Amino acid sequence: MSNRRNFIKKTTLGTIGLGTFIGVNGMTTQETPLKSASKKVKKPVVISTWNHGLPANEETWKQIKTGKKALDALEAGLRIPEADPKVRSVGYGGYPDREGKVTLDACIMDHNSNCGSVSFLEGIMHPISVAKRVLENTPHVMLSGSGALQFALSEGFKEENLLTPEAEKDWKKWLEESKYKPVINFENHDTISMLMVDEDGNLAGGCTTSGAAWKMYGRVGDSPIIGAGLFLDNEVGAAAATGLGEAVIRTAGSAMVVELMRQGKSPYEACKEITERIYEKHKNHRDMEYLQVGFIALNNKGEHGAYSLRSGFNYAICDDEKGNRMEDAKFKMTWDK
Repeated sequence: MSNRRNFIKKTTLGTIGLGTFIGVNGMTTQETPLKSASKKVKKPVVISTWNHGLPANEETWKQIKTGKKALDALEAGLRIPEADPKVRSVGYGGYPDREGKVTLDACIMDHNSNCGSVSFLEGIMHPISVAKRVLENTPHVMLSGSGALQFALSEGFKEENLLTPEAEKDWKKWLEESKYKPVINFENHDTISMLMVDEDGNLAGGCTTSGAAWKMYGRVGDSPIIGAGLFLDNEVGAAAATGLGEAVIRTAGSAMVVELMRQGKSPYEACKEITERIYEKHKNHRDMEYLQVGFIALNNKGEHGAYSLRSGFNYAICDDEKGNRMEDAKFKMTWDK
């Protein structure tokens, strides 16, 4: 009996030691999979940034429920705000750059890590669809500027004027002082980023935007950059960003959120840690006065989370349990600090 007790004791200690060793080397500890295994897997789930995410989610959800593939459903959802002239930071009706030109960025990524992207695209209402064609019909990941436009036209997209009278009026008013302070929550309700896990448990993600209002002609933000504005790994989860693209690019934000989830962090914990890392990197930076950054994340179990540097960021979430609704992200600081 004594030998049996000693054997059990040694085996237990050995198991604990192995779990500790794995944790030190950056892998998931023994404790994490046991905790995750007890949680119910939720699917499908769709999550997207800002209040224009509600109609986008609604369309994506409808497409999923009629049997569409994840990437097709996500594309259909993101096309809704792209075509809505009331959404002033995405597609048609989006604010122009300081030259009065509406330039668009978008990317899309599937569960096999296939991705497509367009940047600095003019004259095409649905850049998310062009990005999807880059994924499907080219050997490349990103096309830019006149090359992206040429490709879009070759794929049958129609060139049209995206500057609405309302956006043009606002641009001309801005020209009177020409001050550039891209305060995201007030001036630009920014990118729409969408993440989803389908009924098969596969992830997909996409971003589309007209970028920061009154930007320099030629400026490209984080939204079309895989690893910055969007990243996913089907074995782990997906993340996407909103806010000042320069700050997200400097820190490879979305890729870092996914990597923290790989290490066992929840989607919320991962978003919070990377947002706070961005704060530490930028607290003495010239951009800090108007810096806002937020992340959404979704793991492959359907658990979601979000976090932002400053108050005001909200996101839309849709699932079978509670339907399509808005949630306010937790944040580090308010705008008056």
